Amino acid sequence: MSLKVDNLSKRFKDTWALRDIAFEAMPGEVFGVFGPSRSGKTTLLDVIAGEFPTNGGTLFLNGRDITKLNGNDRGVTRPAAERGSLWSRLFGSDHTSRRRSTEASLENAKSVLVLDEPVADADQHQRATFIEAVRIAAMERNLIVLVASSDYELMLEACDRVAVLTRGEVRQVGSPQDVYEHPNSRVVADVTGRNNLFAARRLTSSKAEVPEFHTIEGGHRLFAQKIERGALGALNQNVTLGIRPEHISISFGASFPADNLLKATVTDIRFLGPTTLIELDADALRLQSLVLRVVGLNVGDECMVGLPPDRILIFRD
Repeated sequence: MSLKVDNLSKRFKDTWALRDIAFEAMPGEVFGVFGPSRSGKTTLLDVIAGEFPTNGGTLFLNGRDITKLNGNDRGVTRPAAERGSLWSRLFGSDHTSRRRSTEASLENAKSVLVLDEPVADADQHQRATFIEAVRIAAMERNLIVLVASSDYELMLEACDRVAVLTRGEVRQVGSPQDVYEHPNSRVVADVTGRNNLFAARRLTSSKAEVPEFHTIEGGHRLFAQKIERGALGALNQNVTLGIRPEHISISFGASFPADNLLKATVTDIRFLGPTTLIELDADALRLQSLVLRVVGLNVGDECMVGLPPDRILIFRD
């Protein structure tokens, strides 16, 4: 019992909007379709809802081929609202009626409900209300809910699993947390949130216990996490190293270098509410560190930044 998208493709004249899309969403699951603008999210929902024919591939709902059925016969519900007006359709115009209107709208869904940028105009309270209502409906009614958005925080908050789309292709499928922490490519690492991505070249043999790299900018020697030998790339070719800002630590007076410690200068400090983003310059290697709070640190100060080897990912593409 599921919605299975099997190598689905869609072309508009000579341009492919979707190429070989494949994933499976289960009843009771909120499944995210995430990607930047023009990645193919809306087109994918249109095809699933029967608004466009396919140019290849098959759609199965509960084991039944629904590819050639029209939208009304597919069991797929898509609210007839443009982006930006969907919120008022789902929740009503006043606060007291939102929950009731949400439940009534969700009740109309048959087997699959598809929502495109559903919280684009919502405030934080409305967003939380929407997420709660959709998750409850999915679980209690065994409903498959597809939520498409360019907001990865929504994927983390609302979805059980997510498919990452770029340029009309699925790049990775998994839980939102796993995709965030273990992206399988540079492009996924880049689009799913802030990331320090920089070019480097390997110094050690592919048989080394822990691979060591030389950064192209700044000329730093860094150790990275151990991965399969074939994923390291050739010694004479650049790879991309990546580390999330929240994994970079800042300290004073530490010895240099030891365990990926770099000397850096603070170039900017931005207060973001619950966190603070610190911009750093380590001999032309630009880095960002995300911390809970800043104490005794100002723009222009020198500090030591630590990049834990087990947090540094290696991307060949």
